[in-house]
Amino acid sequence: MKQLVILLIAFATFSCTNAQKSSFSKEALSEKLLSTDEKQVTFKEILNKYKGKTLVIEVWASWCGDCVKAMPKVKELQANNPDVSYLFLSADKTADKWKIGIEKHELKGDHYMMNDGMKGVFGKAIDLDWIPRYIIINKTGKIVLYRAIETDFDKISETLKSLK
Repeated sequence: MKQLVILLIAFATFSCTNAQKSSFSKEALSEKLLSTDEKQVTFKEILNKYKGKTLVIEVWASWCGDCVKAMPKVKELQANNPDVSYLFLSADKTADKWKIGIEKHELKGDHYMMNDGMKGVFGKAIDLDWIPRYIIINKTGKIVLYRAIETDFDKISETLKSLK
């Protein structure tokens, strides 16, 4: 009986943490991120720039091997979906390494950096447990894919196709 209870608790915990969300929490929206021109901007202000557009958000870091490995797939996604906007949110520890990573990997899109890394306030507010992480928002501002990783490019492509 104890094993069954433990199994049910584990299942419920895992299921809840991987739940699909349709909007960001107040904590996430109010959190500030660093822009490439050294300004602090709330996540809500950043998202407001994309009203009426389909948006792919990638959370990444220059030190992340899986992120670098996924870059060609991101570029292919961009080539196949030119009407979609792309927002890159970095979990780098320093702005210098972040900016070098943007140039080195020739990332096309808008760029911001989390002020306190992957496990900080913003990371927790978006349930960040792995990078690269992809989130897709539709033209009405609703999250249509909340949790995708580098092995989910088929799911990401299908989701974007369904939004055309």
